[in-house]
Amino acid sequence: MRDPYEVLGVRKGASKEEIKKAYLELVKKYHPDKFKDNPLRELAEEKLKEINEAYNILMNDQYSNYEYSTYDPTSLYQKVRDLIMQDNIAQAENLLNQNPRNDAEWFYLMGIIYQKRGWINQAYRYFIEAYNRDPGNYEYRRAKEQFEMASRNYEWSAYNRGYRRHNDCDICTICQIIACWECCCDNDIGC
Repeated sequence: MRDPYEVLGVRKGASKEEIKKAYLELVKKYHPDKFKDNPLRELAEEKLKEINEAYNILMNDQYSNYEYSTYDPTSLYQKVRDLIMQDNIAQAENLLNQNPRNDAEWFYLMGIIYQKRGWINQAYRYFIEAYNRDPGNYEYRRAKEQFEMASRNYEWSAYNRGYRRHNDCDICTICQIIACWECCCDNDIGC
């Protein structure tokens, strides 16, 4: 989660009244009832969870003890990116796992790590999660779309080479099944 003051849109050191006022405005703005039958409903629910968490932290005076005051996630992510560029994948993964932030950037970097290892399905899942958490980010969207395009190209080339998925059923397949069945039944093998 980001800095709770930033989430609520108030300055650091804001009074409890200012925090409460900002909180109530944001709750009205992102309340799920305003997004019924709207594709943005899930995003609004996520935003509302983040708002509630930030409000609880600030109102319960937990912020001074909270990790945001001493931790800068951008430096962690830059270090992980540097390690990935140096092909030090194991150390990059260890660093991410020691600091699980579960924000979009964390999922994106884990996707890159798994992609470099060749674990394509897991990498794709991480890229999808990064995109879902921050759909406006070009980098996350591009990674997700590249995987989807590669998957479509792979399926198309396999189909053109005569390999078909198990759920493909056409007239030729049906005729082959009938011919095999008739051969088995005519020879008293299977009937």
